[in-house]
Parts: sequence; C-alpha cells; structure tokens
Amino acid sequence: QVQLVESGGGLVQAGGSLRLSCAASGRTFKTMGWFRQAPGEEREFVAAVAGRLSSTYYAETVKGRFTISRDNAKSTVYLQMNSLKPEDTAVYYCASSDKLLAGYRYDYDYWGQGTQVTVSS
Repeated sequence: QVQLVESGGGLVQAGGSLRLSCAASGRTFKTMGWFRQAPGEEREFVAAVAGRLSSTYYAETVKGRFTISRDNAKSTVYLQMNSLKPEDTAVYYCASSDKLLAGYRYDYDYWGQGTQVTVSS
C-alpha cells in the first residue's frame, strides 16, 4: 500500500524559509512532485524531480527560490523554500507518478494529505 506523508509546514514571515519533507512507503516512483492549493484556487504544480538523474522542474513562480531534491535511500523528497512570499501561502501536497514527464495533476497517481504553509507579510 502506497503512502505519502508530508511534514514541515508552518507559519513563517515573508522572506523566511521552510523545508517540506515527504516520506513515501510501499514502492518507488519515477517522479515525485509538489503541488499547492490556495483557498478558492485550483491545485497547481510547484516542482518535480524525475528519473535516475533526478532531473528537476519548477513552476515559473517559484524558480530560483524553491529547490526540490530526493533521497532515494530514505524514499523521501524535499522542498526547500526560500525567500517566501505571502502568495506562497497554500496547502502543499506531495505526489508520485510512474511517468518521467509529469507536470500536470492528472499525471500523478498517489497524493499525500497536505501540509499548510502560511507566509505572513
């Protein structure tokens, strides 16, 4: 049974940093991604790490501020978030996919329960 468990969310001031973690159990996946959903908004892609070479992909809104990484030995994916802005406030979801190119919500098969990130101005 596949389980994705996120941790690391919280309240931070604008300009601060947080690191999210997602521990996966059950099996390994080609791609692990992070999405976020703000109140009243659609769930949107944030970042993904894919393949044996751990290629990374980012939404334009977070490029240069967020870093996704993967520790296969621990079956864990991380999202380091720096220079946080109030508009980064959302519930962040970890997701897994068997596709190498997975930039859309429907590319992902399994989801975590989400972790709240709140950035105050």
